[in-house]
Amino acid sequence: MFSVLPRAAGSALRQFQLPFARSEPCMSLQLRFAASATLRLLEDCLEVSYEGTPMRFNYVWLRDHCRSASSYNSATHQRSLDTGSLELTLRPESSAVEDGQLVLTWPGGHVSEFSLGWLAENSYEGRKTVMEQPRILWNANVYQNARISAAKWDKFMSCDSELKKFLQNYLLYGIAFVDDVPATVEATEEVTRRVSLIRETTYGRMWSFTSDFSRGDTAYSQLALDRHTDTSYFQEPCGIQVFHCLRHEGSGGETLLVDGFYAAEKLRQHSPENFELLCRVPIRHEYIENTENHQNHMTGIGPVLNVYPWNSELYMIRYNNYDRSVMNTMPHDIIRRWYVAHRQLTTELRRPENELWVKLTPGKVIFIDNWRVLHGRESFTGLRQLCGCYLTRDDVLSAARCFGLQA
Repeated sequence: MFSVLPRAAGSALRQFQLPFARSEPCMSLQLRFAASATLRLLEDCLEVSYEGTPMRFNYVWLRDHCRSASSYNSATHQRSLDTGSLELTLRPESSAVEDGQLVLTWPGGHVSEFSLGWLAENSYEGRKTVMEQPRILWNANVYQNARISAAKWDKFMSCDSELKKFLQNYLLYGIAFVDDVPATVEATEEVTRRVSLIRETTYGRMWSFTSDFSRGDTAYSQLALDRHTDTSYFQEPCGIQVFHCLRHEGSGGETLLVDGFYAAEKLRQHSPENFELLCRVPIRHEYIENTENHQNHMTGIGPVLNVYPWNSELYMIRYNNYDRSVMNTMPHDIIRRWYVAHRQLTTELRRPENELWVKLTPGKVIFIDNWRVLHGRESFTGLRQLCGCYLTRDDVLSAARCFGLQA
């Protein structure tokens, strides 16, 4: 019922070992040597030893990833080859390394060329040892000592280098700030659109709210909110949360920020089996709203922690005790273990040294990675008006990649 996700890259290799990765003798074996690489044509794959690293490539995979003009459209970066027409028993007729290029000749005369560097970068053996997105995990002390400066509204809106620096901080830490933004909904929308597309939800495109209980959500109150991620009841939770405090005539209301990945990695270090359990057991979150103006019933299902199976890198935490629904997706013996694992993660998330408290004031806009950083607030008095929105995660990461950042 549940697929097991690995605790480390080594176990990821064992879990997802392909049929050709085996040690028994192969029926057909050829050796070819070059100054920079050694090739072995095995029964069902080509083994390339390059810069001390052996890599294995399935023959169909090699033909499928050919970058020749007839197989790949370099103008649109799309595959032209019909993968469904390839023989699954396909093998090259010859292979060689020439000037740093792997050259394969296929039945019928088609020739594929791959640079050895490209093969190393895109091999399974290569991908399982690198991170998809470099990050700096933090507690309050680590973040404060980093002394990360906020972007300034005027320069941020006109200078691409300022936007690039902002995106780099966001990718590394999961939070980033823009200061001196005019305290209006319109200016907040303008600064968010500088970063990405706004994701419209049931709360609207841009929202502005006070503690008037106008929606069926605890956020529309003066109560304290414990650390959580938003929209856990979406099948794909919103990627980026934006907040701007337009006015506050009272006391309290400081914003709490916690690096969920920092806490999760502490759990992985101390209790790898409980980390794994939270990665593989799906649970349900739910949002039910039935007011005069709004009727909603949303459900999202997924594990608390999500990792990439090939390198065990954490990429999303879905943690919201307010919106967690009935626990009916696992048998009773797993439920007992899940509560233990969840308690251990909660303990890490609630350690005082992991809490970063920020006072949001008019002019300061915060961008939060909702797949990584949990947010909350202390209770407050008086009128407090916030505005904000959600941004599409894919477009934020796309903007970062267009600046040459790894995302």
